[in-house]
Formats: sequence, structure tokens, C-alpha cells
Amino acid sequence: MEPLLGVLLGLILAAASSAQNNCTCATNKWTVCAQDGSGNCTCVLVGSNHRVDCSTLTSKCLLMKAEMTPLKEKRFWGQPRVLLDIDGIYNPDCEDSGVFKARQCNQAATCWCVNTAGVRRTEKGDKSLSCGELVRTSWIYIEMKHKKRSRAFNVTNIEDAPRHLFESRYKLHPKFITAVKYNFPLIRIQLNQQGSEKSRCDVDIADVAYYFEKDIKDDSVFRSNRTLTVNGDALDIEKIRIYYVDEKPPQFCMKQLAAGTSAVVTVVTMAAGFGIAVLVILRRLRTRKYEKIEMKEMGEIRAPSLQ
Repeated sequence: MEPLLGVLLGLILAAASSAQNNCTCATNKWTVCAQDGSGNCTCVLVGSNHRVDCSTLTSKCLLMKAEMTPLKEKRFWGQPRVLLDIDGIYNPDCEDSGVFKARQCNQAATCWCVNTAGVRRTEKGDKSLSCGELVRTSWIYIEMKHKKRSRAFNVTNIEDAPRHLFESRYKLHPKFITAVKYNFPLIRIQLNQQGSEKSRCDVDIADVAYYFEKDIKDDSVFRSNRTLTVNGDALDIEKIRIYYVDEKPPQFCMKQLAAGTSAVVTVVTMAAGFGIAVLVILRRLRTRKYEKIEMKEMGEIRAPSLQ
């Protein structure tokens, strides 16, 4: 009888150990997970101890906060990545819901207003700056250039691949993927999500774009990497740019923008007809388009050219 009890106890301990090892957050590697007394797996975000819902995407604001955590607090693999821009390093302030607070400030007490994608949309000021509301980014335009190859991909196949990835990996409803166009070697994706269309269950397009960008740059937020493929062939992306359109126009003055063209956001305008992006820095300052510029490890800030 005693040997049988020993075997049963061993099986129970093995099952408990296996369950503990499976207590991870598949959608967010920037988490620490543990089982509670009831055996439920609970995951919190590194740096903020914010509880994470691992069945969906984590908000961009909370991800940026985790990425700003000092290396000594990180308990996972990979090199530390720090997002930098012309405004300097700052730890984003997030609402309890995970969205960006409308006003962001750095350690030098310099403040600015951001949109729901966390991109600066106003002049910088001091802590007396009032942002009023968090302006929604309702339209995102992604432009990618794949590496050279002997021949172009099949148009239908390559346009279907990003749609499938956005729907299956990021759980974005297909109605928010309004266009995917391929013109060798450029791939252009248009996401549109009005605030009135988004339900509580829908992922936000700003979060989707951030996850997608990380995947393309081989710095996935997911626990597992996934390569964008077209009929089994890897789609190697050489460059990627992301543009943002808000429900309200940004608030920049010409003098200051002209003095710093490599701003955290570059104001651009898009030619009529989806698929043609034209950078205009000084001539169309009141449009709603932005380009996010990322600098890693104190590298030079510049807007890369896809051509």
C-alpha cells in the first residue's frame, strides 16, 4: 500500500510542477507569472506589477513601461531595448486601463500631449501644459519594403498573408483591415478603427501595429516568434514605416517644426489614392499624418527612406 501511495504522491507533484512550468503569458514576454492558491495562473507586468490579460494583446503604453525597466529587474531573455526619440527617454504614464495618459512628461519636467498610439502631437511645454483629452488614432498606415528577390510575389498571395497574420496572431477583426496593396517591392497596409466602431472586446489598432512592428524587427512581444510567410516562403522585410492619423489634427507651429525636422513625429501628408505616401515636413503642417521614428542604443535619429 505504501509504494502505491508513494507513486500517487509522485504523480501529483509531477503534475503540479508541470502546471507551474506552463504558467506563462503567451502574448507578452515582459511578464512574471505564478500560480495562486487555487491553481490559477496569474501574470503581472515587469516594472508596474499591472495584472495582464494573456488572452489578448497588452496595451502599447504598458509595454513601453516594461521596456523601460532596468536590466536588473528583467527576468527573461533577449537584449534590453530602449525606445528613444528627440524628446529624450521617458517612462510613459498609463491610465489604469492601460491606455496612455493624454499628457506625458520626462524627468526634466518637459511635457507634451500624445495620441492613443503614444505619439507626440503638440509642442512641448512645462508641467502647466494642459492636454484636455486623449485624441484617438483612428487610421494607421504601414509601409514595408521586402528584400530583393529574383521575382515578385504573387499579388493575391502576398496581400492575403498580412490579413491572415493580423486576424490570427493579433486577433484584429477583418473589418478594421481596410486595404492591403502590393507593388513590388512595397507592401502597404491600411488599418482603420473609429472609436464608435471599437467594442470592449476589440484589440486597438495602435497595439496591433506595435506588436506587428516588433515581430517584423525580430523583437517579438510574444513568447514565440513567428515569421511572415507567403505560401511557405519567408517574407524578409528590409524596412518598415508606420504613419498615424488622428481624429483631430496635431498642434505644431511651423517655426519649431522647421528647426527640428527629426522630431518624434514627422508630419506628413498622403496623396489621394491609397498606396502613395509623400513626406511633407514644412508645407502641410496641419494634416493628421505622423511617422514614428525609433532609435535604439543611442543611435542616430533619422527618418529612413524606403526607396
